[in-house]
Amino acid sequence: MEAHGSSRLLVSRKRRREGSNGEAEETERPGKVPRCTVGLKQPAPFADELEPADKQPYLRVSMAEAKKGTPLQRPVRVYADGIFDVFHSGHARALMQAKCLFPNTHLIVGVCSDDLTHKYKGFTVMNEDERYDAVSHCRYVDEVVRNAPWTLTPEFLARHRIDFVAHDDIPYSSAGSDDVYKHIKEAGMFAPTQRTEGISTSDIITRIVRDYDVYVRRNLQRGYTAKELNVSFINEKKYHLQERVDKVKRKVRDVEEKSKEFVQKVEEKSIDLIQKWEEKSREFIGNFLQMFGPEGALKHMLKEGKGRMLQAISPRQSPDSSPAREERSPSPTFRLPFFTKSSPPPSPPPNHSAARGYPISEDDDDEDDED
Repeated sequence: MEAHGSSRLLVSRKRRREGSNGEAEETERPGKVPRCTVGLKQPAPFADELEPADKQPYLRVSMAEAKKGTPLQRPVRVYADGIFDVFHSGHARALMQAKCLFPNTHLIVGVCSDDLTHKYKGFTVMNEDERYDAVSHCRYVDEVVRNAPWTLTPEFLARHRIDFVAHDDIPYSSAGSDDVYKHIKEAGMFAPTQRTEGISTSDIITRIVRDYDVYVRRNLQRGYTAKELNVSFINEKKYHLQERVDKVKRKVRDVEEKSKEFVQKVEEKSIDLIQKWEEKSREFIGNFLQMFGPEGALKHMLKEGKGRMLQAISPRQSPDSSPAREERSPSPTFRLPFFTKSSPPPSPPPNHSAARGYPISEDDDDEDDED
């Protein structure tokens, strides 16, 4: 019962999926669990490679006995079948539920072949060998049945000593039947599980078809040829051109983001400078007034400089003890050294000598008279 309860706890975990309105719906998840290293080191064996089962008659266990718990040497053999194409977490969660149905469970998984799958369901992405291998590496699987039948017969159930068949409870119509598990349910051998909403093989294929161009371009970049992708020459050139255009757009977007970051940094720095200016504005204003105010240092410097300039340009006044201009002695006669008797100077024009300030002595007049 403890294992069954833990399975319900694990099953209660849901996925993040898109709702009908296109918005993402966040789903609940369980709390944290202690760390452990439980796990298998080898893939599950195939049923046709195992030794034959015990020859003793096989007696099925009831649902009550299975839930109560069976002896260790007698696990409850649960069978789950499917296509398991593009093995995903939805498949793994279904197998986990089947494994956790009872405290002591041996999980057998049947995988249908390509012939049956293509006949009743459609073409698969993975071939049968790939699907067998994927299921065998699931940690919940104890045994894999290759080429499993589409409809379970009593002979198949007896050969593999199956106690219960695990599958979701939705009627599965196929092979001309409304529900291929109807006779299993009537026999009391059906153990229902729950589907994981939001993921399935069909959903994954739908995503790829919807975003076909994106995945083609992705594989072309990774080295696949157009022939391998079944892409025409024109479409190949178109995809390459789209990739170049997207690269240019990404570069432009990067430049815009960097410019926005730069503008944001400049804005932050300017805000810091403004705050610092506001903090020190009083100090700046006080220093400004102290230098350029009405009684500031600059005014005193200008006054002092003006006084020194005026003092430098104005002449010095005569001292009071100096003689008056009228009492000064007349200036001595000035005689040019080259004015001699042998070569008398040319007579100046009338009234010019006095004008020029050359004084004429009396000796010169007498000499003129004698001549």
